[in-house]
Amino acid sequence: MVNDHPDSMLNRIFLIFLIVCLATGTLTANSAHAASEKDQYHEADACYTRLLNSPERQKLRHNWMACIQKFQKVHQMNPSGPWAAAGLYMTGFLYEEMYRISLAPADRKEAQDSYQRIVNRFAKSSYRKKALAGISRLESPKPETTSPSPPKPEPVSEPAPPIPSSDMPVGPASLPLGTGETGSSTHSNITDLRVWSNPNYTRIVIDADNETAFKHHLLKQDPDLDKPQRLYIDIEQAKLGKHIQNFISVNDNLIQDARAGQYTLDSVRVVADIKSFKTYKIFSLKNPFRIIMDVWGKEPDQPEKPVTEFKSDKKSPKLKPNDLARQLSLGVRRIILDPGHGGKDRGAPGIMPGVYEKDITLAIALRLQKKIQQTLNCEVVLTRTKDVYLSLEERTAIANTKNGDLFISIHTNAAHSAAAYGIETFFLNLATDEDAILVAARENATSTKNISDLQGILTDLMQNAKINESSRLAAKVQKSLVANLNGRYNNIRDKGVKKAPFYVLLGAQMPSVLVETSFISNQRECSRLVSPEYQDHLAESITKGIRDYIRDTNPAAFMEKHQKTADKL
Repeated sequence: MVNDHPDSMLNRIFLIFLIVCLATGTLTANSAHAASEKDQYHEADACYTRLLNSPERQKLRHNWMACIQKFQKVHQMNPSGPWAAAGLYMTGFLYEEMYRISLAPADRKEAQDSYQRIVNRFAKSSYRKKALAGISRLESPKPETTSPSPPKPEPVSEPAPPIPSSDMPVGPASLPLGTGETGSSTHSNITDLRVWSNPNYTRIVIDADNETAFKHHLLKQDPDLDKPQRLYIDIEQAKLGKHIQNFISVNDNLIQDARAGQYTLDSVRVVADIKSFKTYKIFSLKNPFRIIMDVWGKEPDQPEKPVTEFKSDKKSPKLKPNDLARQLSLGVRRIILDPGHGGKDRGAPGIMPGVYEKDITLAIALRLQKKIQQTLNCEVVLTRTKDVYLSLEERTAIANTKNGDLFISIHTNAAHSAAAYGIETFFLNLATDEDAILVAARENATSTKNISDLQGILTDLMQNAKINESSRLAAKVQKSLVANLNGRYNNIRDKGVKKAPFYVLLGAQMPSVLVETSFISNQRECSRLVSPEYQDHLAESITKGIRDYIRDTNPAAFMEKHQKTADKL
């Protein structure tokens, strides 16, 4: 009609009508668009509220990314609309909050970039001042600052250029907080995260397939962010394994949980959320490489222990019930026995075909368990009761989490020379001679060089070890072994009490010793070790050594002895 009557009055009216309709339609479309942006913002805000109300959800990265993407969509729907700056600011704000937990540089950069876009493109917006404050916070050398409160949306009307799609975050969203892609071709894979705990002790072990550098730090509690105290380890040149259990709920008196995540493209961070603790130690072991985190709590008040009637040892006429009853006042009620090796770890091979250390140690430990129960009436816990593999750090963790009062690790010795023979007992300390280093290297399944490296940090590790008590226990056990076996066998050689850094004794909270019962590589001693009679005599001798340690270190026994001496004067 417009073409047929270009100059007619009707055509002019129709054009005016079209213009009005188009104008009205445009306004209606813009209003609908604004309404949808507002709805999207409230949807994103609801997501963030649910996240804030769930500490468990906050520990996983994909929950944060889900909310971030909703706020990003607010901006993308209309980059020049009244809700664009609000969506962009909340995108930066959530990245900043996530950075406070992950400490990942990539999260920090995303937050800074979002804030900077507001500064550059929304010059008249009230969000510009908030964005500048966010940039200032992120430039602080300490990321653990007080978190600002999330702002209420303040729609603006000024236009802004669109944000290019390349600004969208990339990377997996379903991994634990701090996890991203890895790009290093030379790295160590973190293969497992293991935890043992009781109310006053927690051991966390991080397994890796290659040795790599690491560092650790303790973060203070942040009440404003409702963040607990955190102990974390950053492992350099590392990648998180695909099948690792990356979150373990511990929930003892010390640790809330342990979690692992990809901190940067080439490093892994392991975090322990702390409830309370007295002290902690972090160290590494080799072959295979693993990082140990030990956390100790304050020792609880010990209740008064009742006196229990004990069975006397008929074979030891000097052993009196009164002597044995005193052990409860000393606190020795539970003894942990550790049969060395097991499972795939056969230990030293015997000079006799088919004989292995793992079988001999288990046989001796089972006999020793019965002797201790019958003679001392103590509870006895074995780290293994059958032919299974246990890592060295797991054995110590069992002793600590079971609240053992003594820890006895049973082994057989071995040497390149078949002529070597004798009995020796070790306790944890710096090695004093080359032979001790060789024995420790063999039992640790590592090299003498690694033993030398370990000695460099051993002084710090031994602060929690009961070295003096362990030394006395080793002396009593060694003396009893030599004295009792000498009366029954020829050529019993006393190799004495030695000091060495054994992995299995590291971190033990109780007096701990490692007994090398005899040389499995010596024909005479190997023949004895497979004999049930010799195993029984070894068990009897170790039991008497434990009894002598308990009696000799009891203050009441010393007072009684001094009183008898005074009566004679």
